[in-house]
Amino acid sequence: MSRIFSNIADLKEGARRRVPKPFFDWVENTAYDGITYARNRSDLDAIQLRQRVMRDVSSRSTASTMLGQPVAMPLALGPVGLCGGVWANGEILACRAGQRFGVPFTLSTNSVLRIEDVAARVDQPFWFQLYITKDRGFSEHLIERAKAALCPVLILTMDLHVEGKRHRDMKNGIGVPPRLTRGNVWSVMSHPRWAFGMLGSKRWSFGNYAAIADPGKFRQMAIKIKEQMDASFDVTTLGWVRSKWPGKLIVKGILDRRDAIMAAEAGADAVLVSNHGGRQLDGTVSSAAALPAIVDAVGDRLEVYVDSGIRSGIDVLRLLGLGAKGCFIGRAYLYGLGAAGEAGVAKALELIQKELSTVMALTGVTDLSKLPQDLLIGALEGAD
Repeated sequence: MSRIFSNIADLKEGARRRVPKPFFDWVENTAYDGITYARNRSDLDAIQLRQRVMRDVSSRSTASTMLGQPVAMPLALGPVGLCGGVWANGEILACRAGQRFGVPFTLSTNSVLRIEDVAARVDQPFWFQLYITKDRGFSEHLIERAKAALCPVLILTMDLHVEGKRHRDMKNGIGVPPRLTRGNVWSVMSHPRWAFGMLGSKRWSFGNYAAIADPGKFRQMAIKIKEQMDASFDVTTLGWVRSKWPGKLIVKGILDRRDAIMAAEAGADAVLVSNHGGRQLDGTVSSAAALPAIVDAVGDRLEVYVDSGIRSGIDVLRLLGLGAKGCFIGRAYLYGLGAAGEAGVAKALELIQKELSTVMALTGVTDLSKLPQDLLIGALEGAD
């Protein structure tokens, strides 16, 4: 990796050069007009940290725990569908990078590679994210496979009853059903390194759905997955998942304190405050603005995590200051993956950790479990 990457924005530009436009746009895509996506960043940027300098910060650590698991910093690689479309065997490479760095990796139900493909090629168990399907037997089948892979944590995503409209995917032919266009054919041909890498990929499909759709027929599989989206699932479905899953359970997609309370009462071990990175409901509250009310409502009963818009160690400390116990990233590590594969993911994590350590020093923080109550100046106007 000869190019100098000094921040996540550099990795983003590296990925833009290397990844064909339809797949880079898929990473960048937002729902509708992108209002929520923009709000995720603007609200994070508005959070001010209090600089403190009359303290000895020569000995400080970013180490923490997430659901009892030691981590190098309170950060996890979140679930991302089609991760293997950014770099061949991307799920394996990202998982290896995360585990070697000391943070969890979460495999998406909508990954290119199957649970078993990843489990066979990495050293430690990873976390798994579940989308509920109309075929509850298949949902249970996925849970059993995650158990067999010794996944210690299941993340149940609750904000995909229906799919938000994503304009760029439609124009690039990455919708359902997918379309082959001149533009995306040319884009692939003009990125030969990516194309040849994909030829050596272990597989190219939504591997986890092979039990209900032919993985050799991508179009038909994509249609089948769309048909399996279930608008009926609710807190009773969460209770059903809790009864089937013996490990730790995180409920993802929480933006309202009432939903957080329901998740806690249903037996969740953590909630993930998330608006799906601005890819689902447009015009809603940012994750940062929603976080404080949710921490107040359930923070004494379970761990509260947050994602959406995180691009730096500064963002991580801001969100910890708002009460989060840990953060998840998606686009930030995909930029690294697209720019330089496994080394790029490791670079993204290194950048965030170094930034976190630096901002800790300049705010007088040495231990992330003992943040000063006045770490932040002012507060976001949150949602209640």
